[in-house]
Amino acid sequence: MNEIIKKIEAEQLKEEVSQFNVGDTVRVHGKIKEGNRERIQIFEGVVLKKQGGSNRATFTVRKSSNGIGVEKTWPLHSPNVEKVEVIRRGKVRRAKLNYLRDRVGKAAKVKELVK
Repeated sequence: MNEIIKKIEAEQLKEEVSQFNVGDTVRVHGKIKEGNRERIQIFEGVVLKKQGGSNRATFTVRKSSNGIGVEKTWPLHSPNVEKVEVIRRGKVRRAKLNYLRDRVGKAAKVKELVK
């Protein structure tokens, strides 16, 4: 039974997944269906966390829209996620950035990683 489940999950994985980490500022191109039409909407923000593995992997992106924090959780291997662009790399020391939820303005920024 376990081998069957692994085989089904392997078929659902995307071939190419962009590499990004927690703290990076990303631009997620997500497909939106409105009636019979389909379009791509961009959601840009900081990656708060990545969790799960295999085809269940998800990531949460947070942005500030009109002074209000908006978070969206995306499945990494979903067909509704067209692509994930990394705009800038973030310098963080944690796996989950839940403390950013309490911060406002410049305090909610993540330093850029300079290599």
